[in-house]
Amino acid sequence: MKPDIVLTTRIFAPTQAVLEEEFVCHKLYEAEDRSAFLKELASKVRALATFGPAGADAKLMDALPQLELISNFGVGVDAIDLEAARKRGVIVTNTPDVLNDCVADTAMALTLNVMRKFPQSEAYLRSGYWGTRGDYEKTTSLGGKTMGVLGLGRIGEAIAGRALAFGMKIRYHNRNRKDVPYAYDGDALALARNSDVLMIATPGGAGTKALVGARVLDALGPQGYVVNIARGSVVDEPALLDYLKRGKIAGAGLDVFANEPNISPEFFALDNAVILPHVGSATNETRGAMGKLQIENLRLHFAGKPVLTRVV
Repeated sequence: MKPDIVLTTRIFAPTQAVLEEEFVCHKLYEAEDRSAFLKELASKVRALATFGPAGADAKLMDALPQLELISNFGVGVDAIDLEAARKRGVIVTNTPDVLNDCVADTAMALTLNVMRKFPQSEAYLRSGYWGTRGDYEKTTSLGGKTMGVLGLGRIGEAIAGRALAFGMKIRYHNRNRKDVPYAYDGDALALARNSDVLMIATPGGAGTKALVGARVLDALGPQGYVVNIARGSVVDEPALLDYLKRGKIAGAGLDVFANEPNISPEFFALDNAVILPHVGSATNETRGAMGKLQIENLRLHFAGKPVLTRVV
C-alpha cells in the first residue's frame, strides 16, 4: 500500500511526478472545502510535502493529528511553524547544500547587474540609443569594494568565495563568530557602515523581520548597494523603496520580496533596482537535487529510518 501524504502546493513538476508515483498524494491546493478535505484525511495522513510560502502552520498540523513529518522543498523553513512542530513531535526536513551554488551565482549576478547596470545598458542598446546618444553612462567596479555578508551560513560562504574571485573584500555579521579569514562586525548596522555592498543571506522569520531598515540603510549610505537573496521579510520594504527613489542608497539587486508574487509596482519604475522573480535556485539541476532530498526524506521516514536533513 502506498502511504498517504498531503501536498500543500504544486511542487517542481519532475519531483511531483515521483511523489505521485510513490505515494497517494492528496492535493490540498485543489480542495474547494479545505476543512472537509483535511477532516477526511485526519486519520490516515502521516506526512505532508510543502514548498515555499505554502509552508505549514499550527492549524494545519492540528487538522492532521497523525502527522509525523513535514518534508519541505527548499532550505528556508520560515513558512513552517517550527515551534508548533516541536510541541507536536512533528519532524521537519529541508533541502540544504544542494542549492548553495545556484543561489550564490544569483547573488553575484545581482551584484554585477546592479553595480554595472548591464540590464539598463542592454535596454539602451536595444532602443537604438548607442548610435544616436553616444556611449552608455559609466558605472561602478566590483574590484576593491567591500561586500558585507549578513548571514555567513552555507550560502553566505559560497557567495563570499565568489566575491573574492571578483577582487572584493569580505566582512560579515552572524549570530556567532566563525573561524573564517573575514572581518567580523557585531551587528547589521556596523556591517552596513563598513560595506559597499550589503549582501543579505540570513534566514527569514520573526527573528530577522525588517532587520534591514532605515538605520541600516543610512549606515550603508548613498554609495552603497543592497542585494537580497534571502527573504523579503528581512528588509523593511517601504523604507527600501523610499531610499531607492530618493537616491539615499545607490541601488538594490533583489530576488525576493515581502509579498511574493504580488510585489509593489513601485519597483518597476526604478532605474537603480535589478529585480528577479525569486529564481535563486531555479535551475533544472538544482531543483532536481532538491526534489530528490525531499522525496528521500519521505521514503526514509515511511521505512522507519532516520531522515537525512532534519531541522526539527
